[in-house]
Amino acid sequence: MCEDIDKVLFYWVLSWQFGQSTSMLDDEPGRKRRRLWVHPIVAQRQQKGQFHKLYTDLRQDANKFKSYCRMSIETFDCLLICLHPDLNFMDTCMRHSISAEQRLLVTLRFLATGNSFASLHFEFLLGISTISGIVGHTCKVIWQRLREAVMPTPTAADLLRFADGVYQSAQFSNCIGARDGKHIRVKKPPHSGSRYFDYKQYFSVVLMALADSDYKFVIVDIGAYGSTSDSRIFSVSRMGERLRQNQLALPEPSRLPGSAGPPASFVIVADEGFAVSPHLMRPFPRCDLDVRKRIFNRRYVECAFGILSSKCRVFQSSIQMKLDNATLVIQACVMLHNFTRIHDASTDADLGLNMTSSVSLDLSRPG
Repeated sequence: MCEDIDKVLFYWVLSWQFGQSTSMLDDEPGRKRRRLWVHPIVAQRQQKGQFHKLYTDLRQDANKFKSYCRMSIETFDCLLICLHPDLNFMDTCMRHSISAEQRLLVTLRFLATGNSFASLHFEFLLGISTISGIVGHTCKVIWQRLREAVMPTPTAADLLRFADGVYQSAQFSNCIGARDGKHIRVKKPPHSGSRYFDYKQYFSVVLMALADSDYKFVIVDIGAYGSTSDSRIFSVSRMGERLRQNQLALPEPSRLPGSAGPPASFVIVADEGFAVSPHLMRPFPRCDLDVRKRIFNRRYVECAFGILSSKCRVFQSSIQMKLDNATLVIQACVMLHNFTRIHDASTDADLGLNMTSSVSLDLSRPG
């Protein structure tokens, strides 16, 4: 009996102290008082939320599912298996956790459309801050889980395979890929001045990438100031330093097909914004280009950027997130791009470049 009275008194004291601290916090000037624990609209998530109403129906139609998530059902399931250990959380006595499937679907929908968190809030009936946390955490997990699987550090054998792919598609020997930079619009970081303000008259960070003949990214550098030139970004990047110091695992020089001359080094193709070096070449000059030369100049990395932007519409407008979170979004999109290129069959509809996929260039000199 005494023990029961002690417990009652103990819980009464705790509740009294908690109530006092809560009322004191509510009385603080400038503090927004929380009116509801769960909004009535959000409370109907399992009855009216897009995940609970639409997800099962989408899985019955492969085309609609791919249009919604920008990947096939099989690829989505494979991705979910890879990420599930880090996206699965425990239920508590206060509320049920959000499932790994829903977390992944919300993130993919954000990356595919670029819709604001407020818009996704009304679609999935999740809190805006909850969606923000889900997207940031899932993008981080995608980068950490997929990086070694879909974009490992290339070896000499890998680069030789890339060079064979370029030769088969463009008849250009000893080329391991194409390199270029893409400006990703972001919200102006606080106290950043004009460091992120680029020549296109908006704030951006640079995605510097090397792409192979399958339009996959081989090496990326993310987060450089938008005001910095591509050549400068490449020179201070890890890949630029390793290439300059001959520490990159390039294949041994080999003779060009049909040539009896000395072995030629393997090279990377880049545009006029990059300085020429023994392992970096420029394509055709921009003046007086015919159709074939123009297509050759824009192959691989420009096509990879185009596919990335068409599938991840979050790049179609400014990413309204803090810089660290925007970087996570870019990293996740790069990983998902490679992941879908590996697991989903390439189609002309994906590339949007019917001419490019079938062009064969004769680069031999006349006479």
